[in-house]
Amino acid sequence: MTNIYNEITQSKVENQKLLAILLDPDKIVLENLSILISKINQSPATHIFIGGSQVTTNILDELIVQIKQNCKLPIILFPGNPSQISDKADAILFLSLISGRNPDFLIEHQVKAAPILKKTQLEIISTGYILIESGNETAVERVSKTKPLDRNNLDLALATAQAGEMLGNKLIYLEAGSGAKQAVPLEMIRKISHNIEIPILVGGGIVDLQGIENAYNAGADLVVVGTAFENNNNFFKV
Repeated sequence: MTNIYNEITQSKVENQKLLAILLDPDKIVLENLSILISKINQSPATHIFIGGSQVTTNILDELIVQIKQNCKLPIILFPGNPSQISDKADAILFLSLISGRNPDFLIEHQVKAAPILKKTQLEIISTGYILIESGNETAVERVSKTKPLDRNNLDLALATAQAGEMLGNKLIYLEAGSGAKQAVPLEMIRKISHNIEIPILVGGGIVDLQGIENAYNAGADLVVVGTAFENNNNFFKV
């Protein structure tokens, strides 16, 4: 059994910032995977997230197995629905979209996933998922049929994060969405980080190394980079 959550919380205590590269299976060509893994191994990444709002490919198990053969980073599922569960991974972010009011993404998908997860050895990490307005409609917004929180309403974002913490979520994930025009506002990250105790993950709209550093400085404990790395595997080369 892995203990990824304890490692994340310990890193928070020690102010050691973490970085996850998010891989969408639909955008992976297995024949080119060795090059991608090499780039990940050369990067400062501490974790690999795998998933997407909608995944149609059936290579998930094979993808994870091949990554594990050549990369030592922990692999965490970041699923859009219960079909994206693989017992080959190390852990899963058990997401509840607490910024929206669509019951499918608040509890229905979780109910369907629970019997599947009980049969695996995956470490299950309860995560409050908060979608933040980013300047354009993102895939998660379309798929979940929910509206993101107003990026200027810091009090509502904070109250939502605090509610997630009080409900027992172990992580709060502030998400601008894949391919977002704007990242999560730094003042929002700062306000939330000062007023909750659990680790904060931030992703979406981060397009350069300075964006990562800005999120860290605002209080993010783990930053997620997806589209920018997909578009440029040399993203971390200075």
